[in-house]
Amino acid sequence: MMRITYILVSIVFLICFSFFNAYGCSGFAECKKEAEEGNAKAQNYLGGMYNNGLGVETNYSEAMKWYERAAEQGYMLSQYNLGLMFLKGQGVDKNQKRAAEWFRKAAQQGDAEAQHDLGLMYSLGKGVVQDHEEAAKWYRKAAEQGYVLSQYNLGLMFLKGQGVDKNQKKAATWFRKAAEQGDAAAQYYLGILYYEGRGVEQNYKEAARWYRKSAEQGYASAQYDLGLMYINGYGIVQDDKEALKWFKKTAEQGYAVAQGILASMYYRGRGTTQNHKEAVMWFKKSAEQGYAVAQYNLGSMYNRGYGVTQDYNEAAKWFRKAAEQGYAPAQNSLGSMYGRGNGVEQDDREALIWFEKSAEQGLAIAQYNLGLMYGNGDGIKKDLKKAMRWLEKAAAQGHASAQYNLGMMYDKGYGVAQDFEEAVKWYSESAEQGDAEAQYAFGLMYYVGHGVVQDYKKSMRWFRNAAGQGIVFAQYFLGKMYANGYGVQRNDYMAYLFLSIATANGDNDSKKLRNKVARNMTPEQIAAAQKKAIEWRINHG
Repeated sequence: MMRITYILVSIVFLICFSFFNAYGCSGFAECKKEAEEGNAKAQNYLGGMYNNGLGVETNYSEAMKWYERAAEQGYMLSQYNLGLMFLKGQGVDKNQKRAAEWFRKAAQQGDAEAQHDLGLMYSLGKGVVQDHEEAAKWYRKAAEQGYVLSQYNLGLMFLKGQGVDKNQKKAATWFRKAAEQGDAAAQYYLGILYYEGRGVEQNYKEAARWYRKSAEQGYASAQYDLGLMYINGYGIVQDDKEALKWFKKTAEQGYAVAQGILASMYYRGRGTTQNHKEAVMWFKKSAEQGYAVAQYNLGSMYNRGYGVTQDYNEAAKWFRKAAEQGYAPAQNSLGSMYGRGNGVEQDDREALIWFEKSAEQGLAIAQYNLGLMYGNGDGIKKDLKKAMRWLEKAAAQGHASAQYNLGMMYDKGYGVAQDFEEAVKWYSESAEQGDAEAQYAFGLMYYVGHGVVQDYKKSMRWFRNAAGQGIVFAQYFLGKMYANGYGVQRNDYMAYLFLSIATANGDNDSKKLRNKVARNMTPEQIAAAQKKAIEWRINHG
């Protein structure tokens, strides 16, 4: 403890010695004597001693007095210091107008700090009428002297076109000057310009280099963007672990979007071992700051019971918070909660309201859900025209279930004139995406020749796809086609196999046809087909 005290005392002594030596005084008494004799430099030094508590107890009023005496003699440093005293309200009532007056006097004598601070006051309209042109003028004077903060601010003004004509090339020039002096914010903005190719030739590698310089100084936005560069492999080798590292640094500084992305990486196991509990923790931190995407994701975690005990009430709460901010996926999920009565009282009207809000923003699944509500008349008057309209919107975005349902409406003539060709079009698009019901329906259109030329081979192909996903009628039709030789050589073994699968899934017509086919088979063939049917069901769930 004594050694530590000795070191601290030594440091204070060295500071005081350096202060006196630099200011040309051998000590407080000498400085005071010279100040009282009217030496402006000594007066400024004495004000500094009182202001900083060097060689004397801190006394802002005394500091103010001596700064003022020197400033009135035109001593530049005291004019600036006096401006700071008025700005901060130290030893005098806070007065931004007086601060600006003294900054101006020092600035006119060429003091870079005063020029910068005067520019800042014009930029913010503090103590002077806001005037971006004046701000830019004073920033430029300080920047040309190498004052890093003014170089950065002047870069911003050229970038935004505030007080100067917008000029991204000049913005890049000033950002670079500040960045090369180590200013983290300037390094970050220079990185942005390289990333976007504004004022400089687009160069992801240079963008990553400047982001890194800024990020290593702890600049949160740069850490976040560097994380994005790593996760996308822009300008650097794609690396989820490095992305995670930088997102975590940003997240630990409280950056909500980074917290949300970090949570998603833990949820998916990207760059780290999958950890739903850790995901929930970061989603919650982000959600509590009001980030709608995280609120939605947190609601989804509670809804599914991932990383937390399943809790529909909590799920509905977080879905609502995000939904009220206009986040379309959350609005759709909240609508689903009302439709099912999970975490809220079942209410089709409320479900409709939230589906509509989401659907009007263009979310395909909400448009599909809204189409179903109108088509089925769930809690509202059935309206097939409205059902068609919303299903068409969802289908046009590639929503497979909407495409299937739209195809079915054209196929059956529900709410629209029957049109097999339109039905085929939508069944086809849905089937190609793997929708099992659409694959069966598309296969059936080829089977009967509705909207297409009858083609048993194509029909069999789509029935097989649908059968593999558990569509019983597709399994029945496959058996029937093998039994009759439609589109394929007649094969009792294959017919019995698919009819057995459909029978096991509860289809009575398949059972009848299977028994008929069995009359043409030996016991060994039947046993082999039964065994194969069991294996097929195991492999296809």
